[in-house]
Order: sequence, then C-alpha cells, then structure tokens
Amino acid sequence: MLLLLHRAVVPGLRQACRLKSTPSRFCIQACSTDDSFQPQHPSLTFSGGNSSTRGWRVMGTLLGLGAVLAYHDHRCRAAQEPPHIYTREEVRSHSSPETGIWVTLGSEVFDVTEFVDLHPGGQSKLMLAAGGPLEPFWALYAVHNQPHVREILAQYKIGELSPEDKEPSTLKTSDPYADDPVRHPALKINSQRPFNAEPPLELLTENYITPNPIFFTRNHLPVPNLDPDTYRLYVVGPPGGQSLSLSLDDLYQFPKHEVTVTLQCAGNRRSEMTQFKEVSGLGWNAGAISTARWAGARLCDVLAQAGHQLSETEAHVCFEGLDSDPTGTAYGASIPLARAMDPEAEVLLAYEMNGQPLPRDHGFPVRVVVPGVVGARHVKWLGKVSVEPEESYSHWQRRDYKGFSPSVDWDTVDFDSAPSIQELPVQSAITQPKDGETIESGEVTVKGYAWSGGGRAVVRVDVSLDGGLTWQVAELDGEEQRPRKAWAWRLWQLQAPVPPGKTELNIVCKAVDDSYNVQPDTVAPIWNLRGVLSNAWHRVHVHIAP
Repeated sequence: MLLLLHRAVVPGLRQACRLKSTPSRFCIQACSTDDSFQPQHPSLTFSGGNSSTRGWRVMGTLLGLGAVLAYHDHRCRAAQEPPHIYTREEVRSHSSPETGIWVTLGSEVFDVTEFVDLHPGGQSKLMLAAGGPLEPFWALYAVHNQPHVREILAQYKIGELSPEDKEPSTLKTSDPYADDPVRHPALKINSQRPFNAEPPLELLTENYITPNPIFFTRNHLPVPNLDPDTYRLYVVGPPGGQSLSLSLDDLYQFPKHEVTVTLQCAGNRRSEMTQFKEVSGLGWNAGAISTARWAGARLCDVLAQAGHQLSETEAHVCFEGLDSDPTGTAYGASIPLARAMDPEAEVLLAYEMNGQPLPRDHGFPVRVVVPGVVGARHVKWLGKVSVEPEESYSHWQRRDYKGFSPSVDWDTVDFDSAPSIQELPVQSAITQPKDGETIESGEVTVKGYAWSGGGRAVVRVDVSLDGGLTWQVAELDGEEQRPRKAWAWRLWQLQAPVPPGKTELNIVCKAVDDSYNVQPDTVAPIWNLRGVLSNAWHRVHVHIAP
C-alpha cells in the first residue's frame, strides 16, 4: 500500500516543487474552478494512540495535494502554451507501448501511455482505442460521460488535431461498396469487401445483450441503401391465392412479437480448423456470434395472411434479399415450411434490434430471424418470400454451408450429398483470459459463452485448468432458458485458485445441452473443407506471473 501511495504522491509533489512559489499560488488560484480552493499545510506529526490513523490521513492529504498540484500545474501550463497540432496519421502511428499510446476525443489528442495500466476497465479495453478516437467506445460505456472522467483525461492532453486533416476516402465512387455504412472501430475485420467482422472477445461477453455497434457482421454482398418509405416486401401467395406487397406500415399492423435470439455464423471458430489443416473461408475466431432482442411480425402470421397453410408434402419457405452482385444475383436461403408456420418457433420478420430500427449492416429495414438456426438463413434486407416444393436454389443454400467428412476434399466433394445446415451443434468458448495472456497468481477468473442450436438449453459448462485432466463446473449467468425454446446463449464464469507452483495454465471449456450433446475434444474428427461447425473444446493458454 505504501508503495502505491509513493507512486501516486511523489510524481505530483515533484511537479509541484518545480514551480516557483508565487507563480504557483497565482496559477492555482487563477486556474481553479473552485473559488474556495486554498493550499493547506497539514502537520506531519505522528503522535498519540491514533498515530497510525493520523499517518494514513496525512498520506491521504498528501495524495490529494500532490494530485491537485500536478493537475493544476498541467492545466496552467497547457493554458499558457499554444497547443501542438497533430495529424490523424500521427495519432494512428502511436498505438503500442513501444510507440506510445495516443487517443483522440473530439479535436483533442491525448497521450495515455502512463494511464493504460491504471484504466479501471483493464488494459485491453483501452488498447482497443489506441491510435484512434475514444467516442465509439465511450458510447458503449455511459460511465465515461461524467465530469471527473474528463478531468482525468485532461491531464494527458498533448495537443489538438489539425482542423484541415480529414479522414481520406479509401473508396472510389464506382466501387459497389462505396456506400457501405460506417463501422465501429473495435470490430476485428476479416474481410473489408464484403464487410465481415467480429467483436473482440474481451467485449463480446461484457453484456448479455450485444450492443448493436459491435454485433458481429456477416455480409456476402454490398450493403443496399433502402428507402423505408418506398420499401416493399413481396410475399408470393399460394396457387389461386393473393400475393402481398407489404410496406413497413403494413408490417407494423401485424401483432408485434419480441424474442431474444443468439445468431452464430456457421464459420465461427473456423481459424481453429485452419490451424489443424487448411480450409476455405473467412478466418473467424470465436466472435462470430452475438445476441440481440429482436422485434417484428411473426412469419407465420404473414404467411397465413397470404393464404399459406401447412403442407402434407415437403415444402420450404424461400427468402430473397435486396442485396445483389453486379450480375443482379441476390442473396437467398430457405427454411422448412413446418418451422416457418409454427408459432412456437417464433420466426420473425424483424424490423427492430435492441429497441431500435435495424442498423443497415443488420438488414434495415426488414430481415428474417430464425431462432436456433444458423445465421446464414437469417436473410437481411428481405425483399421476397415464397413457399416452394424444394429449398432455395441460391448458391448459399445449395453450394455452401454444408458439412462433410474429414476425408472429403475439393476433388471429391458432392454438395448434393449433404443437407444444408439448419440447427447448429452445442458450442462454447472462453472470452477471458485471452490466449497468451499473463495473469497474476492466486485466483483466476474464466469467462465465456455457451449456446446450442434448435432451442436446446445449455445445462452445464465444464472448465479445466490443466488441459482436460480435471474439471470444474462454471456458474451460468444470464436469462433463464425455456424448455425447447432456449434461443439465446448463456454467459458463464468460473473463479478458481491457481494451482501453486504453476507457471502456465491450459484452460479448456466444453458445454453440455439438455439433450446431453457435448462438444468433441479435438478438431481432427470434425474437420471439413469449408471449416464450418467448428465446436471442439475451446482452449486458451496463459502464463502465470512470477
């Protein structure tokens, strides 16, 4: 404790002592926002039965005095000197401990290198903004929007951004992706065009509901910019029936239904398969999964309005998006009619996400949400719905998102031989600590998520600190799950003592759902050439600080 006090007090007192006494008093009085502020001179006498308490009080006074003097000294010097002007490129070049860690807020530039270790949310959170703006991250955490937080930040100001330095446009107007929306800088980009990105794991499980700006994004084509006033959803009626052309206002007239649903990309954790053997596809880590509260009209209500009924023969509901490639080919997918017509399946034509209109990246103005089913079937920017005797002929339904034996390669693969992925297998992953991180000895906190497709509830998450030799049961957090309708993930955590004498830990997690499906222990038996359905035990290796 004394060491911490020494580290906090001495730098402030040193700064204070550098000042000439008279200018310091004038400067403090001139710069202080509190007219009653007067420097105090506490006694350093430790005597009597409460000497220990008085000593701590004196140290506390010194701490406050040192901090106040240093802060006022900084403010006064900053006010007297013209601000240094920096370009955004200069700020971007300071994004590591080696170069220094700079951030911006508005037009101001701050060097927060010395504050990173002191950040209450942890080093990793602040490092997400290194070399860039703080605003996107502060928008996620309202606690930052308080005067004392800005006062702390002000101590690290080193200058201002050049008013003439604007972010250069990297896209040409002829680029089909030129009109894509602005994305949150925290997202880890796997592909720029089309845009595909996942949140960093340290942010993914900070909240049960994933904030819209960092919800993982899976696009196959350029993002359309649709006018909500002219938008129409075309619902093809049955033979002899009435087709519908629905505006947004028309959809609002159907009973509004809300449901919390986790979406997961079929390629989530594909990068782990790639480490075993090369696969084809985006290199997703464990962040291609997110959870939101969706609202909209039930698909079964809309289909019934168009005259559709359950069929005794096989039938599929086909969806077509309004996103398309230069040839006019749109994204498409389908689900079985039985699921679409089942009110208990809660399939939505969603127009809200976490209480707001859908963001453009997530399907504005209307998308499909199919609880318990792979994300590829949740068609965004929905333009057309039809009921067909066969599943969608879309490439992404017939020639992608299918699983195969590890023995199948690109010379022998037959996509017609395998069913399209619908419900996903049980899944879990560790989001804290990070792989390769150095943690303190004593106690370790392990956090993560778990989810299973088809509405199957997660009943247990097992965690091992020794690579799977011994196991402990994690505590499940989040909303209670309904039987057969567990559409959303469970967050989990385990606090456990670090075994004495250990210099490293091999942390492993595996989830069990209510059908007692459990994750396989390795990638080898589930490897496939497309790298989908990757749900082996998730492993994180960490070092123990000496």
